[in-house]
Amino acid sequence: MVEELAPEEVNERVQNGDVRVIDTRPPTEYEAGHIPGAINVPLGDLPSTVPDIDWDDTDVVCACPIGQSSKQAAMLISSYEGVEDDVVVASMAGGYEEWDFELETGAAADA
Repeated sequence: MVEELAPEEVNERVQNGDVRVIDTRPPTEYEAGHIPGAINVPLGDLPSTVPDIDWDDTDVVCACPIGQSSKQAAMLISSYEGVEDDVVVASMAGGYEEWDFELETGAAADA
């Protein structure tokens, strides 16, 4: 079972700088507005991209439109051997539909 974090908790952790957000939406949706500092990795690209990301000991939260595909993304990332066992990989409950906080706009940053 994938752990879910409320958008309020994700926002607080983003403000504290102690979480990495993986945004699984298409680039056009990401560029229109995303959680500050989020890395855009569309869900279809995730399996081939996971090995290329430098996973450190920072917890990870996956975000998608409604909080469903982000659960799949979290399961995939947590199963990758490059992610330490003590790193929490979670899904943001309700996805962007429930996000009421500041958004950044612009092109995707490299993972």
